[in-house]
Amino acid sequence: MADWLRGYRPGDLLRGDSLAALTAWALIVPECVAYAQIAGVPPQNAFYAAPVALLVYALLGRSRFLIIGATSAAAVLSGATVSGISTDPKQAVGLSAALAILAGGVLLAAGIARLGFITNFLAEPALVGFLFGMALTIVVRQAAKILGVSSGDGDFFQRIWHLFAHIGDWSGLSIAVGVLAMALLFGLERFLPKLPASLIVLVLGLAVSAAAQLKDHGVEIVGKIPSAIPTPHLPGIPAEDWLTLTAGAFGVALVCFAEAFSIAGRFARESGDEVDADREMAALGASNIAVGFFRGFVVSGSASRTAAAKGAGAATPMVSLIAAVLVLVTGAFLTPLFTDLPEPVLGAIVIVAVRGFLRVGELRRYARLDRPSLWIALTAITGVLVFDLLPGLLLAVVLSLLMFIGAASRPPVAVLGRLPGTERWGDTADAPTARTVPGVLVLRPDSALFFGNADRVRLTVLARVAAADPRPGSVLLDLNASYRFGLPVLDALLDLCGELDHQGVTLRLVRIRAMAWDDLARHPLGEAPVHATVEEGLAAAQQTGRPAGR
Repeated sequence: MADWLRGYRPGDLLRGDSLAALTAWALIVPECVAYAQIAGVPPQNAFYAAPVALLVYALLGRSRFLIIGATSAAAVLSGATVSGISTDPKQAVGLSAALAILAGGVLLAAGIARLGFITNFLAEPALVGFLFGMALTIVVRQAAKILGVSSGDGDFFQRIWHLFAHIGDWSGLSIAVGVLAMALLFGLERFLPKLPASLIVLVLGLAVSAAAQLKDHGVEIVGKIPSAIPTPHLPGIPAEDWLTLTAGAFGVALVCFAEAFSIAGRFARESGDEVDADREMAALGASNIAVGFFRGFVVSGSASRTAAAKGAGAATPMVSLIAAVLVLVTGAFLTPLFTDLPEPVLGAIVIVAVRGFLRVGELRRYARLDRPSLWIALTAITGVLVFDLLPGLLLAVVLSLLMFIGAASRPPVAVLGRLPGTERWGDTADAPTARTVPGVLVLRPDSALFFGNADRVRLTVLARVAAADPRPGSVLLDLNASYRFGLPVLDALLDLCGELDHQGVTLRLVRIRAMAWDDLARHPLGEAPVHATVEEGLAAAQQTGRPAGR
C-alpha cells in the first residue's frame, strides 16, 4: 500500500506535483457539478465522492499519473442503471451509492482473483462503438440544457424527436449562453491549451449570470448547493433494490475498469512504466466501495484530468492527495459560489468534455483497413442509441466474445516442409524453399486446440490428406501450440486417428507439451505414436514404411 510514499522526494512536490494538483482541481470542480447532474444526483454528492476516490486510489493504485473521479462514462452508466429502478431524485442518491459499492465489490473481487485479463476480451472496435454511442446520448441530453427545454424520455432518437417537437419552446438566451460557452471552451483549448478552460468558463458563467440576473430572463441555473463534507453514510435502500442493481453493476464495473486501465496503461507506456491490471482493478474497486459509503456515485479514471496533470508536471500520486484536500476545501466552504451557474454552461462543458469519444477518424480507419471492425463498431453504436447504454454495452461485450470465438475456432493448419540445408521445418506458405517429404505430411495447427476448434482442425487435416499428391502414408501433427488437452480435443484427435487409419494413413503426434502429455496419457489416444520432434517422427514414419494411403 502506497509504496511510493517511502521513496517520495520533497523536490517532486516543489517541481511539479503541486502545480499538477491545482490543474487537476481546476478540472475536477466544474466536472463534479456537471457529472453529478448526468448521474441524476445533487452536485454536492460529487463533492462527497471526489476526495474519497482520490485518497483511496493514491494509497492503493500503482499508476503514477492516473486521476480517479467522476467521468462522463461512469456518470451516464450510473444514471442509466439507477433510472431503471427509480427516477425519483431523492432515491437516486441511495441507489447510486449502492451501485458504486456493488461495482466496486465486483472489481475488488475480480482483482483479488487476478481476473484483470478479462478486459483483453473487450474488442477495441466494440468499445469504440459503445463510447461513441454513449457520447451521442450525452450530447443530446446536454443539448436540451442549452436549448432551454427538457430532454424527454426514451432512446436517443425519441429524445431527438422530443427536442424538435418542442422547437417553439427553445430559449434564445439559453442558446446564446451555451453557444458562447462552447466557443470559449474551444478557443481556450485551441489557443491557450495550458489554461484550465472548464474552470475559466465556469467562473465567467457565474460572473455573467450574477451580474445580468440570467435566471430572471428564463435561463435555468444550478441553484443552491449545500456544503459538502464527506461523512460515512449507508445507502439505506431495500434489499430488492440491491438485487436489481447487481446485474447492472457488472456492466458498469467492466466499462469503468476498461476506461481507467486504458488511460493508466497509455500514460505508463509513455513514461516507461508498467501497471498491473489486477492491482489496478482492486484499487479501482476499493475506490468505488469507499465512494459508495460516502454518498457518492461510480468513479473511474479521467483521461482529461490525467493528461492535464501530467502535462503540468505530475510525478507521483501525491498529486491526487493534494487535489483531494483542495476539493475537500471547495466542498466544505465554496459551494455557495455555484448557485448562479447557468445550466447551458454546464451543458457546454459536458459536451466539449465528451467529444473525444466521437472518434470519427477511427471509424474511417476501420472503413479503410478493416471492414469487419467497422460493422462491429457501428453495431455497438446502434445498440446504444436504440436500446440504451447497458443493453448496448452487453451487445458490445457479446460482439467482442464472438470476434474472439470466431478467430479461435478457425485456426490455420500449416503444411510444413524442411528448410534447405537445415533440420528446421517451416510453413510452406511462408517459405517457398521449404520441401515436403514424399509419403509424409507434416501439419501444424497454429493456435491451441480447444473444444471450439478441435473438430474444425480434424476436418482440415482430412482435407489436407485428401488433397495431397501423392497420398501420404503418415501424418505428423505438430501440437506444440497446445499447452493442455481437454477431453473434447482428445476425443476429436482419436476420431481423426481412426479415420486416417481407415484410409491407410498413420497419425503421429509430435512436440507434445509436458502438461498436455499428462492429459494424453490418461486417454486412449495415448496409444498413438508420439514423438519428441518432427525429425524423430519422420524417421519413425520412414522406418515403418507404411504404404501410401488408399
